[in-house]
Amino acid sequence: MHWTEMDRDELERQLSPSRWSHRMSADDVVKAHVNALKEGTERARALAQTLLNVPYGEGDGEKLDVYIPRTDSLDVPLVIYIHGGYWQFLSKEESGFMAVPLVDKGVVVVAVGYDIAPKGNMDLMVSQVRRSVVSVVQQYSHISGLYLCGHSAGAHLAAMVLSTDWSQYSIAPQIKGAFLVSGLYDLLPIQSTYINEPLKMTEEVAIRNSPRTLVPQLKLSSSGFHVVVAVAENDSQEFRKQSQEYYKALEASGLNVTMEDVPNTDHFNIIEQLVDGDYHLTKLLLKMMGRS
Repeated sequence: MHWTEMDRDELERQLSPSRWSHRMSADDVVKAHVNALKEGTERARALAQTLLNVPYGEGDGEKLDVYIPRTDSLDVPLVIYIHGGYWQFLSKEESGFMAVPLVDKGVVVVAVGYDIAPKGNMDLMVSQVRRSVVSVVQQYSHISGLYLCGHSAGAHLAAMVLSTDWSQYSIAPQIKGAFLVSGLYDLLPIQSTYINEPLKMTEEVAIRNSPRTLVPQLKLSSSGFHVVVAVAENDSQEFRKQSQEYYKALEASGLNVTMEDVPNTDHFNIIEQLVDGDYHLTKLLLKMMGRS
């Protein structure tokens, strides 16, 4: 069923990932998710050398956390992780967890902070993540490859980074790959739900910030560039549909894109398990970076 045919209650149910987990109740799955991310990030901070709260702009929220492998090599891949939380929860403080298996393989992980709603609006958040990528490229000129990873609202923001017209910036980052996990790529359905209350998006803002409609202007060099669109088996139909439609749009535009439908996962543990080097998506990410 298309979202325009759903009543508000059904649409809100479709857009509430915590109500779709088979593992535990909605409240418990969110609590467990935050705890898992925090624990993973604490482990990453113990394992890696860290540079915390590195500014990428003037704003208080415009800061990065960098997790650096103990390696002498100057030729290191770098992954920028953009956290989820429906553009209104979570922060970079719980977003270093994927560094646990990656720093061992000589990969730098950067967790991006941005101003969540109600302080930040959608246009600002998109601008912030774009500027964070430019700043990372300027600060780490010796990286062998730049990759993006985002979860949920973070996958939306990562997709918006891919849709950037870099001619308006001082530098055009050469992004080699993107890992978009359980994301939303069309914001129009959100506009009429409770999720939009702190965001206050107008229809115009929702359209302007929907990666699905921006695919035709993707200016990515297709050589060697790879996008993975991943979705959980137990994501809602709306989340699964949005991932499939975005994947198909990328494929139709001639990009090298893979769809990963991850079995036995829900919206939360699909990303939590990136703390584990043996997890399917971790292996896929390492393979994309030539580090498997």
